[in-house]
Amino acid sequence: MNNELMFSSKTDLWSTPWNFFEKLNDEFHFTLDPCSTHENAKCYKHFTIEEDGLLQDWGNEVVFCNPPYGRQIKDWVKKAYEESQKDNTTVVMLIPARTDTIYFHEYIYHKAEIRFIKGRLKFGDSKNSAPFPSMVVVFREDNQ
Repeated sequence: MNNELMFSSKTDLWSTPWNFFEKLNDEFHFTLDPCSTHENAKCYKHFTIEEDGLLQDWGNEVVFCNPPYGRQIKDWVKKAYEESQKDNTTVVMLIPARTDTIYFHEYIYHKAEIRFIKGRLKFGDSKNSAPFPSMVVVFREDNQ
């Protein structure tokens, strides 16, 4: 990833570091990546921008979701919460730790397991850490 782009508002795509993903995958065994490109998909089953994961069914899947971090992130968090209400569906999100947002309070706080990440992640092939803290949000039946 171009470091100049990473620290600007020119992109909202932050490719998940493989080693970070692999640790989560060892725990959850993901079956779906609903917001990826063919090049950075973390699961065999995945949806690209053209397929629009927000419009797809995530039911009966174990989902890894690292959504675009722009204004549409609230839609992805809402979708993750709603999809997790379906039987046999778990959704794990990697998102910025923005606890002051409406979507955090409406869909995450007291409704999901929250894992704050110590330090800052290095997304993609960047040499620099992200300019924001991150968290893993786990939506699953036993959180309800």
